[in-house]
Amino acid sequence: MKNFYAPKLNFTIYLVNSMKQLRFALLIPALCLIASTVWGQAHSVAKLPFKETLEQYGNYQKNVGVTTPVGTWMLSEAIIGNTPLDKKNGINTFRIKKGGRVETAFVIQAQTTTTLITINHARYGNDSAGKWCMYTTMDNGVSWKRVGDTVTTQSPHLEMVTFITHEIGSIRFKIVQVGGGSINLDDFSVQAVGTKGINTFGTTPCDCSASSSATDTIPTRDDNMSLGNPSSASTNKADSNNYLMNKTQFVLSYNNKLGVANWVSWHLSSAWKGNAKRCDCFVSDTSLPTGYTRVTTSNYTNTGFDRGHLCPSDDRDMSDADNRATFLMTNITPQAPLLNQRPWADLEDYCRKLVTQGNELYIIAGGYGEGGTGSNGGDSLTINRGKIGVYARFWKVIVVLPVGVNDTARITNSTRVIAVDMLNNQSVSNQAWGTFRVSVDAIEAATGYDLLSNVPMAIQSVIEAAVDTGATN
Repeated sequence: MKNFYAPKLNFTIYLVNSMKQLRFALLIPALCLIASTVWGQAHSVAKLPFKETLEQYGNYQKNVGVTTPVGTWMLSEAIIGNTPLDKKNGINTFRIKKGGRVETAFVIQAQTTTTLITINHARYGNDSAGKWCMYTTMDNGVSWKRVGDTVTTQSPHLEMVTFITHEIGSIRFKIVQVGGGSINLDDFSVQAVGTKGINTFGTTPCDCSASSSATDTIPTRDDNMSLGNPSSASTNKADSNNYLMNKTQFVLSYNNKLGVANWVSWHLSSAWKGNAKRCDCFVSDTSLPTGYTRVTTSNYTNTGFDRGHLCPSDDRDMSDADNRATFLMTNITPQAPLLNQRPWADLEDYCRKLVTQGNELYIIAGGYGEGGTGSNGGDSLTINRGKIGVYARFWKVIVVLPVGVNDTARITNSTRVIAVDMLNNQSVSNQAWGTFRVSVDAIEAATGYDLLSNVPMAIQSVIEAAVDTGATN
């Protein structure tokens, strides 16, 4: 077994129990790779606090334990990687190839009925997309349950993925790479977030009746497309003008002919909010299928239009990876500067204010029509020599709910729904965003989309016909 020197991997685990947040820290001057470690033996309980830094790693190993003072990580066909091809926050990261796995040989004590797990993941080097699954065990590895669905890692940059379990007791975790190229995994974190019943093992629906409460006030990250798929977008590559892209941070329908999204859908609560800095790192979305238009940031230069976010940067600042995702060019559209920087931005600010008041929001935004007017004047149907379409109007629909459980089921005839329809030109600069309010029905008529389709029809008929008259600041 060949060992190499590796500086450190900051691999941090968080546990949040009710009102307290405890941060694990384990300081390890060195670690030992033990080839004789047996999978599934007795396991230690992680001591608080700890921060783990891994100082050595070896070649791909089978049934190897990475031993630390508080426990052991089991690696099979996996290593700690720190090469330029490894994608990481800091210096080191896990690298797992097809058929490999990483498993905690220590346990974490879950004391609430909902445990939130987040992991940053990316393709290793120039490898093809990789697929992997998360599993948990409550019986020391005798049986394992899959958490969530199979994850496909397509991005060359770290992106966050979230899993949720509903078990109390001693939990161990296992990640298995099930297909495709090698993957990097970094920044594994765990939060005990209370009793909110969202997601569960595999794709089995959650039975929230026994474990959730409508008065639960602990915000979580929820399904970005809970309220429906407005255009019935699909992941069929042939459906190039209505191609579904499911990111950790948002979901969108991409229009290859226009080079922009038809719409973007996302959830917003304080669980998405943090202190990550705006990266201003506009970048092509390399997860688009081969042959699709991949817009670059330079395609907007000197066009008279802003690179306008649909899902805002400030809605995703819990981590650098979250914020960076909003700068993918599939989330960007040509917006008139005085639209983007004034009424559109003011509405974004108001949405975040609603979150600080104890609400969670479901937001869908997009555009329609041809031709907008930027700072260069005139009516532009396209930019970048006809490769990027310019919308004539931008719309947004916002469903406002107090933080709680079973969100779609809590929408009633009295739920606040804000819908706006704004011109994509410079003339809107001095108009308050509230003057652009319309009904959801009006947006559906203009776009042909079926918005809020997961809401019962009887409720849809009421909330989609109304025009919001609530506060605007």
